[in-house]
Amino acid sequence: MTLFSSFTPVLVTIISILVVIILNSKRKSSKKQDSKKNPKSESRPWVDEDLQDNTELQLGEDAEDDGWKGLEENLQHVPFSSERYPEDEMVERSRKFYELLNKRRSVRFISDEPVPREVIDNVIKTAGTAPSGAHTEPWTFVVVQDPEVKHKIREIIEEEEEINYMKRMGEKWVHDLKRLRTNWIKEYLDTAPYLILIFKQVYGLLPDDKKRTHYYNEISASIACGILLAALQNVGLVTVGSTPLNCGPRLRVLLQRPINEKLLMLFPVGYPSKDATVPDLKRKPLDEIRVVI
Repeated sequence: MTLFSSFTPVLVTIISILVVIILNSKRKSSKKQDSKKNPKSESRPWVDEDLQDNTELQLGEDAEDDGWKGLEENLQHVPFSSERYPEDEMVERSRKFYELLNKRRSVRFISDEPVPREVIDNVIKTAGTAPSGAHTEPWTFVVVQDPEVKHKIREIIEEEEEINYMKRMGEKWVHDLKRLRTNWIKEYLDTAPYLILIFKQVYGLLPDDKKRTHYYNEISASIACGILLAALQNVGLVTVGSTPLNCGPRLRVLLQRPINEKLLMLFPVGYPSKDATVPDLKRKPLDEIRVVI
């Protein structure tokens, strides 16, 4: 017993040292795993958590400081001026613009009647006036008019959409779409004179192989899509917004877009067919969408 009691402090010391070594080893292992998952702990507040996707996360993992290039610092500023209307004219213009856009509908029956290409170009230039994070303009508008390419796009989308309706979307989503009489058959992808596919540029690629951060790229490109819809309505053309679920990578390859671009939306564009119909939907009144504080 005397011998054991004399060894007790030594045993306690050895056990304590072993415990400390084991704990430190676990902490180091945990840190290594965290660093692998997120090697860059840099704050990126321009990436909305609700909008994050695999592309955004992969960008963070692959980013290297020496591969990125900032924006030009010495940007000249010039005087700004704009039209200022009398109040009664402002009210009238705002009312007419609302009435124009209130006629806009999502139309799935699109004629194959030709549309002047210049009109499409002007509409896209208008969409390109959208604001963007740090004026990086993170969008590419791909205009498809070739019948064969349009049909390939249709084949890809219908193949994936059938799976979406049958498996991925779930009963609730499919049920809520029934009243709109929509399904995975997208005839308008063949008949519309133009398909406009909007790709968001997750980051910029510069001629010197450097990369440029595109802040709020999804929000910026989405604003451009909204302006595109208004511009189409202004010239009497129709479309239906489409977000082809699970089709982006295949369409990016088909259209030969670079790795930094990710499909955001697709718009078939043209005149409405003579027998076109739309659901008899009503929009929310002002009091339900506006809050005055």
